[in-house]
Amino acid sequence: MAIPVRPPFSGASRRDPRASLLLALVAITLCGCSFDLGSWSGPEKEAPAKAAATPEAGEAEAKSHTASGQALARSGKTEEALAEYDKAITLDPHYAEALYNRGLLYQAQRQHQLAIDDFSSANGLTPQRAEPLLARAISYLAMDKIKEAAADLDEASQADPQNAQIWTTRGTAYERLGDKAKAAASYN
Repeated sequence: MAIPVRPPFSGASRRDPRASLLLALVAITLCGCSFDLGSWSGPEKEAPAKAAATPEAGEAEAKSHTASGQALARSGKTEEALAEYDKAITLDPHYAEALYNRGLLYQAQRQHQLAIDDFSSANGLTPQRAEPLLARAISYLAMDKIKEAAADLDEASQADPQNAQIWTTRGTAYERLGDKAKAAASYN
């Protein structure tokens, strides 16, 4: 028997018990349970270990594609490098290094919005790192979004206060905003 699928929050689904059951099953599946597969012992441990190995294999493959992308980018093969980064991100959408590196290639091609999107994702995954913030600020500056650039550079300067490029770029941003005091403080 096929269960008709309706939009999950429409008025009809709230009245239809089958749709409510389907919604409940989807919610249970999405919420799931979290437990440590490594804590299992005995013969049952073999099957979960195989299932757990898949994400690690994906991570390793994503790192391999990222390394290949870096080598291709260094040799000037931008399109091939982008394809490798795309593969890495498909395998592991939370791999900040691939996102950051792809953003750099987009930035070099003057595709600043795509670069900003990747730098934003990388920053969300590695909030203590200044590199994605600096790179995003550079793209913001290229798009004349000076206030956004200055905000990123303020945050980046706190994350890495010894980085001269951050301070120089911050000075440029504040100079373009007309705040000579902050520009001078940044340059100093």
